Amino acid sequence: MIYLDNSATTKPHPSVIKSFEQSASEYFANPSSIHAFGGTAEKLLQQARQQIADLIGVKPTEIVFTSGGTEANNTAIKGIALKHQSRGRHIITTSVEHPSVREACQALEELGFEVTYLPVDHNGVVSADLVQEAIRKETILISVMHVNNETGAIQPVEEIREIVKQHPKIFFHVDDVQGFGKVPLNLSKEGIDLAAVSGHKIHGLKGTGLLYVREGTTLFPLLHGGSQEHAKRAGTENVPGVVSLAKAVRLVTEMRGNHLKDLYEIHEFLYESLKQMPEIKINTPEHSAPHIINISTPWAKPEVLVHVLDERGIYISTKSACSSKEGEASPVLLACGHDTRRAQSSVRISLTYETTKEEVRMFLKALQEALNQLKKVMK
Repeated sequence: MIYLDNSATTKPHPSVIKSFEQSASEYFANPSSIHAFGGTAEKLLQQARQQIADLIGVKPTEIVFTSGGTEANNTAIKGIALKHQSRGRHIITTSVEHPSVREACQALEELGFEVTYLPVDHNGVVSADLVQEAIRKETILISVMHVNNETGAIQPVEEIREIVKQHPKIFFHVDDVQGFGKVPLNLSKEGIDLAAVSGHKIHGLKGTGLLYVREGTTLFPLLHGGSQEHAKRAGTENVPGVVSLAKAVRLVTEMRGNHLKDLYEIHEFLYESLKQMPEIKINTPEHSAPHIINISTPWAKPEVLVHVLDERGIYISTKSACSSKEGEASPVLLACGHDTRRAQSSVRISLTYETTKEEVRMFLKALQEALNQLKKVMK
């Protein structure tokens, strides 16, 4: 098997699974219980929180554990909007956001909020100047992803951070689900108030994630009940999941430190090789995140290509995993100015630190054979 769908989900690392199993079997008490066993689970929870905080350079109290990236993004966007609507009801985002951001914004529009969806250039990158121009006195939130989940395009988060710093009443949320562990982002610097991370994108487990909430940032919680997670997310904490997330964050941090250069080299090899295939159009900009390449084969249905490769034990995906079964043109590629046919025929190849150059070579060979096979059928 050659697995190249790591932006949909990564394979859980064995040590992550082991940490989950151990904490689930040995420390299963409710961390809110006041007896000693519950206290042990609570201590484990807080140790994991401290470990993650140290690794990403923030305070433990600034971490809210969630069920993943979608919940983190929804909590950030709806939480800020509902809590601070007395200041204004205008939100700024981009036209290439993940559905968990885009549809959260659309839901708020139904409640009377106004959302500006900024256009992007041909590379899928929004202009920081456009962000600046879109700000009004009613603006309460700017939400921009760090790395695009379909194309790997990197947004100018640092430039937008500097703009937001000039507007103390505006909150800045970054969807860092695809960027975390691959493209550095310093959360401890002023300017970013909220950032979403998902465990299963970094060799952790599905159902785990976190929302960074800068100290002093108040939210209207999506879930009410107990006072868990600093009263920002009610519900009994998933202690084994949190422990496994801490392990995953540590692992991906080490991988980035030791193997980021290797990942970039494999990405470049793949990118340059794909450029030599005349049947393919590359949708990922040259300067992008090191783990995603998006291509189109306008004369062939992407799901057919995916299934042909599937039969050879090679796994890639169409669009993002959250919308890959919709069969429609990619709104991200349409926003980049590509025509409908190109936007309908895109597939995504996504790498991880464990991907080898030999696997990429085998994929390229299989891809060329699959394209030749499909061309014969089309004739």
